[in-house]
This record gives sequence, C-alpha cells and structure tokens, in this order.
Amino acid sequence: MIAIVDYGMGNLRSVEKGFLKVGFDARIVSDPVSVDNAKGIVLPGVGAFMDCIKNLTDIKLTDAIIKAIGKGKPFLGICLGLQVLFTESEEFGVCKGLNVFKGRVVRFPKSELKVPHMGWNTLEIKRRPPIFNGIGDKSYFYFVHSFYVVPEDKDIIAGTTDYGVNFTAMVWKDNVFAMQFHPEKSQELGLKILKGFGEFVRKA
Repeated sequence: MIAIVDYGMGNLRSVEKGFLKVGFDARIVSDPVSVDNAKGIVLPGVGAFMDCIKNLTDIKLTDAIIKAIGKGKPFLGICLGLQVLFTESEEFGVCKGLNVFKGRVVRFPKSELKVPHMGWNTLEIKRRPPIFNGIGDKSYFYFVHSFYVVPEDKDIIAGTTDYGVNFTAMVWKDNVFAMQFHPEKSQELGLKILKGFGEFVRKA
C-alpha cells in the first residue's frame, strides 16, 4: 500500500485517483502507524511552508516521515512536499524544515515574470531517476509555486526548469524522489511518473 499523507494541505484526491488509474493501491492516511506500515509514502502539498511543518508536527508525522525515509522506504514529494525536505525556508521569515537534505527554500527574484510561477513548463533532466520510464527530456509539466529549493549538494539535482532563473525542479537520492511540479496535474506524463513510482515501490 502507498500512503498519501494528509496533513490538511494538498491535492490528495487527484493524487489518489492518479495512482488508482495506473493500477496501484494508494490510500490517504493521517497517522504515524499508517505511514510506518505503508510500503511507499507520498507527501503532496500546496500552500505555506510554515503551515505544512506545523500541521505535520501537530499530528506527529514529522518523525514518522524522517524515520521511513531513513529506513529506505520509497518516498515521493510533490511541490510543498519537496520543499519541506530541506533545512529551512525563507517564507514568512526563517522556518525550519525536515532537514532530509541540506539547503534552503527561496522566493523567485523580482523580475517582469509573474509570481507565482503557474502553468506548463519544461523539465531538463540532469539525472534520470528510475521512476521516469518513457519520459523525454524537455517534457512539459504543470507548476504552481512562488518558492524553489536551493540544495547544498548539487549531486541530488535530477532536473531543472527555467523561469527567470534556472531552478531545481526535481531531486533524487536513493529512495527519495521529489519534484516541484505536480504530476497529478500533468496529464499523461504525470501518470507515467506515478506509475513509475508505484513500480519502484512494488520492487522495493
């Protein structure tokens, strides 16, 4: 079973429907025991970094997520679910993250481009993760965000996107896959990512 973590912020039903559409059992959960029992974990999210950390902490899921990642359990972070993996965010002042990866979450610099970055954009694949079967370089995915991650370890960067700046749009290290874009909103290619993650979980 793939656990989709519910902490009050995220497009959970779309993610759940996406996994079911490609043939994988995914269930929305909100307790540490369910996270511990799951074969794979998905952390979706939209909204503010600080609210996400508070909500995860309030329902005692921060330690469960960190523990599961440490045990090698397959993990997929989506949008805010990518950002909270890092050390801290500058959104609404400095807020500490889960610190799975060293690095910061920063706002897009002022430019003529609108923020949030919203809509379809291309992904340049730097390192192809095993969940990316059948997805070509420069494929289009759907983004909605005002902040992006700056990893200290550049080796975890798996994909980048240009929006005024060239930013990290996807990271991958061992069992952890996380992306700034929304696969559940990215039509056929997004479903391929969910299927790829489901197959990775099945083999784990």
